[in-house]
Amino acid sequence: MENVEVGEVFTISDEESEEQEVEVLASLNLEGTGYVAVSFVEDLKEGNNDDIDVFFLKVDEDGDLSAVESDEEFAKVSEAFDNLMDAEE
Repeated sequence: MENVEVGEVFTISDEESEEQEVEVLASLNLEGTGYVAVSFVEDLKEGNNDDIDVFFLKVDEDGDLSAVESDEEFAKVSEAFDNLMDAEE
């Protein structure tokens, strides 16, 4: 997966190897590493913004995605995305 774009939809596998479609809601570069905020397409179609689960994935140089593994990294990424969303409002 090369450049991951906002609005892009792709399939990921969860812990039980079940495939889920997710949509990219936002992307940012933090300390030289790319990250995307994604949510399940099914949740987005339902349209209830209060119940949408958003999670973050790390994007490597090749455009491959991986989970944010440490609590410290998650906290930094979450805060950066919160700041990004606040700035856009």
